[in-house]
Amino acid sequence: MFSLATLWLPMLLSSIAVFIASSVIHMVLPWHKGDFQALPNEDKLRDAMRALNVAPGDYCLPRPNSMEEMKTPAFQSKMEQGPVVTMTVRPNGMPNMGRSLGSWFVFSLVVSLIAGYVAQVALPHDAPYLRVFQVSGTVAFAGYGLALWPLSIWYGRSWSTTVRSNVDALVYACLTAGCFGWLWH
Repeated sequence: MFSLATLWLPMLLSSIAVFIASSVIHMVLPWHKGDFQALPNEDKLRDAMRALNVAPGDYCLPRPNSMEEMKTPAFQSKMEQGPVVTMTVRPNGMPNMGRSLGSWFVFSLVVSLIAGYVAQVALPHDAPYLRVFQVSGTVAFAGYGLALWPLSIWYGRSWSTTVRSNVDALVYACLTAGCFGWLWH
């Protein structure tokens, strides 16, 4: 039977550990420094986009209006000529880091909740540390890492960025699994 009362401490501690580890990974280590490249002639592109008044949102270029249009020589020519772009335009101004960090912490709590839930329904009350580590860590890794793969598969994100992010996910999963194994009933 599922009991949130027995999961709250490992959920909270693992979320705090993941939050601290992700802060170190992203702010101290140079691990993700090359995830985004600078565009040549950035100011010219910014001026052009500003003149077009591109609203925040997700875009692709060229974008067909239908599956039939994708088959036309004109659209195929646009694809060959390029550029082929998938991009997200964010609102102007500095990002709200407090909101982003808070959302990241809540996300970590949700991953921990799901990892703990699966471990609790799959394992006995007296399961050994390594078994709890295995189950909760596998679920946590799925939560932190596997959803990133489609970004490379479908949207052309660099596989090296996805692999680095999956190494991060493995670190977060091990921290989560360690907390659950340590504090298991």
